[in-house]
Order: sequence, then C-alpha cells, then structure tokens
Amino acid sequence: MRSFTLATPHGSIACIDSKGTGPALLFIHGNSACKEVFSRQFDSALAHRCRLVAFDLPGHGASSDAPEPRMSYCFAGYADVAERLTAHLALERVVVVGWSLGGHIAIELVRRGAALAGIVLTGTPPVGPADVEHGFLPHPHMALTGQAKFSEADVAAYAAETAGTAEPFLEAAVRRTDGRAREMMVRAAMAADAANQRTIVESTDLPIAVITGANEPFVNNDYLDTVAWRNLWRGRVHRVADTGHAPFREAPTVFNALLEAFVSDVTQRNVT
Repeated sequence: MRSFTLATPHGSIACIDSKGTGPALLFIHGNSACKEVFSRQFDSALAHRCRLVAFDLPGHGASSDAPEPRMSYCFAGYADVAERLTAHLALERVVVVGWSLGGHIAIELVRRGAALAGIVLTGTPPVGPADVEHGFLPHPHMALTGQAKFSEADVAAYAAETAGTAEPFLEAAVRRTDGRAREMMVRAAMAADAANQRTIVESTDLPIAVITGANEPFVNNDYLDTVAWRNLWRGRVHRVADTGHAPFREAPTVFNALLEAFVSDVTQRNVT
C-alpha cells in the first residue's frame, strides 16, 4: 500500500494506492467522509487482484481545504480532482466506484467524457431537477447534507446514518470536513443550470452497476427501478439484504463479489 499527496489547483489531495496488478478501480467517498471508509475493500483480496486507488476530496479527510471553494466544492471540481489523479498515475480505462456524493461525481465524469471502463453507483440516485423529491427519501437527517455547521449531535447522527454505525474514524471525518463543502456542493447541485444526471445515465453506453442497500435510509430504491438505464449491468439494480446506505461496509463480502464480477465483465467487454 502506498500513501501519497498530490498537489492540485483544488489543494493538497491525500491518496492511497493498493498497487495491485489487475484492473484499476478508483473509489470516491461520500459527503463528509474520507477514503478510509473503503478499508473493507483495501483490506480484502480484491486489493491484490485489482489496483485500488482512493483519495480524500478537497475539504475532507487528510486533504487540505480548497483554496478556491466555489471552484472545487461541486461535482465538476471534484471530478477534476479525480481526472488529475488518474492522469498522474497514468491509469487507463478505470472503473470508478462512487458512494453517495462519490456516485454523483462518477456520473459527472461520464458527462465530461472521461475514458472509463464503467462506473459503480452505491447510495446514489441519478436525479434531474424534477426528480429530486422522488430520488431521495424524506429522512430527518437529510437536511444535514447541505448544512455548514455541525453540532456534536449532528456529527454522531450523520456518521451513524451514512455508514451504518458511528465508528470513531467516521465521526472524526465528519467533524473535520470543511462545512463550506457541504453547503456549496448542495447549492451547486440544485442550481437551475445543473446537469441532469438521470438523462446522463439514460443516454450513455458506458456500463453502470447499481448496488444498493435493501434498507437504504436516504435513497428511494423504487425510484432506481424507474430510471431507463441505457446500459445497466445484468439488467437490474442489485439490492444487498440487511444493509443501509453503505453496503460496501455493512456487507463487504457480498459487495466485493459483485464488484469483482462487474470489473471482470467490463474488462472483457473492453478487450473484445
């Protein structure tokens, strides 16, 4: 495992690289989280069979706060960081695994025409302006998503609800996050000129795997079935039993098996 820091216009970005020998996977974490949330993938056999890379978004984890917040704290800014990282590592035909906010960043990468092998969405409903109320559930903690200042009670609640349990490192990640990142990201995502992510996934030929927790507290799983995905992996949304917003942490064995199968399928697809 290699840890390093990448200098970008968005600040100093903390990164990890499993240095596995197989296909490259880029993991992008969610709002107010950090790259360590994917420890159950990096600590698994998957990290040897594939090359796993993850980073802390600007204003999150061990990365610095963005020097120009309005430029960085939005889907486009975060996607630019991801592209700079993959270029720095000379990674080609990457599979992007996006959790929650990370999934929206993955869809933004598709919109930007990034050379990807496929994307995996977990905890992410692709929505346009008319779909927000249908894509998300009315959860009491949803308002925290775009709230700049957190109390200690907010920190504990957000960490527990997003990842299934309030682990100390997750609480620390929520506490550390630049509150402007939450506020500005939501404001940009809800702007009148924001990209319609539903339209993007309904029009791209890129393979998309959707893996959701069966007991998802924030995303409306029924909405996911109404999306006319153009190239949905195996033709269905995969629901992981007895998990919530973070099935990759709550049921890593099941999630990792699905992820590895998707990577195998899209790798073969890109070769043939």
